Amino acid sequence: MNYIDKLKDLIGEQYVFTSEEVRNDYGSDHTEDFSFPPDVLVKPADTKEISAILKLANELKIPVTPIGALTGLSGGALSVFGGIGLSTERLNKILKIDTNNMQVTTEPAVVTQVLQEEVAKLGLYYAPDPASRGTCSIGGNLAENSGGPRAVKYGVTKDFVLNLEVVLPNGEIIWTGANTLKNSTGYNITQLLVGSEGTLGIITKAVLKLIPLPKHNLLMLVPFTSPFKACEAVASIFNAGVTPSALEFMERDAIDWTMAFVDNPPQINLKPEHKAHLLIEVDGNNLEVLYSDCEVIADVVANHEADDVLFADTEAQKEALWFLRRRVGEAVKANSVYKEEDTVVPRYELPKLLEGVKEIGKKYGFQSVCYGHAGDGNLHINIIKADMTDQAWNEELTKGIRELFELTVRLGGTISGEHGIGLVQKPYLDIAFSEVELNLMKSIKTVFDPNNILNPNKIFK
Repeated sequence: MNYIDKLKDLIGEQYVFTSEEVRNDYGSDHTEDFSFPPDVLVKPADTKEISAILKLANELKIPVTPIGALTGLSGGALSVFGGIGLSTERLNKILKIDTNNMQVTTEPAVVTQVLQEEVAKLGLYYAPDPASRGTCSIGGNLAENSGGPRAVKYGVTKDFVLNLEVVLPNGEIIWTGANTLKNSTGYNITQLLVGSEGTLGIITKAVLKLIPLPKHNLLMLVPFTSPFKACEAVASIFNAGVTPSALEFMERDAIDWTMAFVDNPPQINLKPEHKAHLLIEVDGNNLEVLYSDCEVIADVVANHEADDVLFADTEAQKEALWFLRRRVGEAVKANSVYKEEDTVVPRYELPKLLEGVKEIGKKYGFQSVCYGHAGDGNLHINIIKADMTDQAWNEELTKGIRELFELTVRLGGTISGEHGIGLVQKPYLDIAFSEVELNLMKSIKTVFDPNNILNPNKIFK
């Protein structure tokens, strides 16, 4: 009996797929135009079935690639060695919302926005919200340690994780921690698994911390005549004593392309001299405090040569502006062949990073469109092919990207803030880590997965 027949015996023939059409559907995510279909796709129903699949794969040394919602941007869910593609999509239930302890227990395929909306009905808040929150899943967020706009105030995915049920590569099932806010008992395996990109285990349940849902929020869009001045204003806002719940940066091209891409774009007074915008949100329970914060922000941005601030007066206006921001990535992708880098630096260094990006672009002949979570120094650099020759794009661009990452690290930052390393960034990992550090990480991988069956060829070369 071959291993595909054994998979059918384990989870049912109807959940084992070998057709080219299905395999191709699960062979691409949002990373450029890559396609790496698995040899077979499986859709297990629960932890026990995943355990049985991994036990079989480990015995036969067959690669297994965990597959979530396929919204990733680093190729982390691509089956580069074929083998078994393991979709977690049937593990899609919110198992328990504990209002007494402000916790939620969820399976990995629950869509992030769905979880947020369900806990909000009970006055609770799950803050991590990637741009793809309407389609991305909690499991993928855990694998990549996703952030999003509100990470600046509330933190990223890891800051909300209390405990995980995980299937190890040999099929064993463990819980990594405890459902407590404090835990100083042994090594922190929970946090080791968060951000491990599906290379150490497959998460089948997560216990997540919740917080009270803020009652109010205010949103403003601030235009600048210089993108560098916009970046300079970011640190000044925090230094003035205000912590926004979101602080987003968008270059002019990012807004123009998105306005042309979406249906019924919001009405924005875009003047020719506007070269960048900050989208700034404050939230809390006291409106007077929030209005005071907005006044402080308005004074700060005026000192950095901002033009007239647009305040979103209604919920519809707020939603329209956030919709615009969340569609920037799709708009850029639709406009041109591109590569997206996910740099992050201490926020005071953001102007230097942006300036360096433009200088490196001139050196290597590429255009860049930049946007991102400026409040935490996370700049998404979209490198646009435009008129570059195929030779320059395929051969010279890697040198420019390496220079971008070297600059980022010199400024005290690192090469990925929330997208992960996956397949596409692993050639540059030596910029962020020494050989000693890389060997420590590889040793951890070996301890968890001695046969290297789980998401192989990711993170490390």
